[in-house]
Amino acid sequence: MRQMHADGCSAGRTAQGKTRTRNEDAFLDCPRRGCWAVADGMGGHLAGDVASHRVISSLASLPDQGSFDERVEAVRRCLRWLDREMGQTIEQTSDGIMGSTVVTLLLEGNRAACIWVGDSRCYLWRGQRLYQLSRDHSLWQQLMDKQQLSLQQALAHPDARALTRAIGGRKPLSLAVLEFSTQPGDVFLLCSDGLYQGLSHGELGSALSVGRPRQVVDRLFADVLRGPARDDLTAVVVQP
Repeated sequence: MRQMHADGCSAGRTAQGKTRTRNEDAFLDCPRRGCWAVADGMGGHLAGDVASHRVISSLASLPDQGSFDERVEAVRRCLRWLDREMGQTIEQTSDGIMGSTVVTLLLEGNRAACIWVGDSRCYLWRGQRLYQLSRDHSLWQQLMDKQQLSLQQALAHPDARALTRAIGGRKPLSLAVLEFSTQPGDVFLLCSDGLYQGLSHGELGSALSVGRPRQVVDRLFADVLRGPARDDLTAVVVQP
């Protein structure tokens, strides 16, 4: 197994929302392999918690071999296979939808890749500025992009939070991939919508500047849990 990063360079946590009956989020925190992920099962559908844990366990079981490019492709193949498998499960049971979002971060040397589908996000804290690296696959994002609506106008739509892409969705899977170079001092945040919806952009940035990954995660959760926290919340913080 290749040694990507020293232990302690990342931390993860998940919690059930205050009004939820079960936690449908899951995460992967594997610094030794340079791999992290957050998955959010599709709420209200068949076994959202099963779907998210299946995504994470499949990513965790990928072989730790090959070049960085080969590892990126292995993640893509894994997610495409899961999409087909979940679709077949639904066809056999005729019981609705089983699906999940996922955002994955791979690091090796100064190379990074973010692979995602759905509205779980990847943020980058660099030079005292917060950047959202991923773009949500959601109706509200689509309304802003195609109809030039403001955020407030798009969120006013009754189905604004509906996903336009997901693993196990009815449409063919279309993954988004962003590859880039890291810089000293970079900090990454992977999170589900239950976390970022509870905080402003400024509050996310302030939390990411407080210290080591465990401190950042604890600060994020303390900030969100002071509010209604209706949805499950998950965060993974990585300092290469």
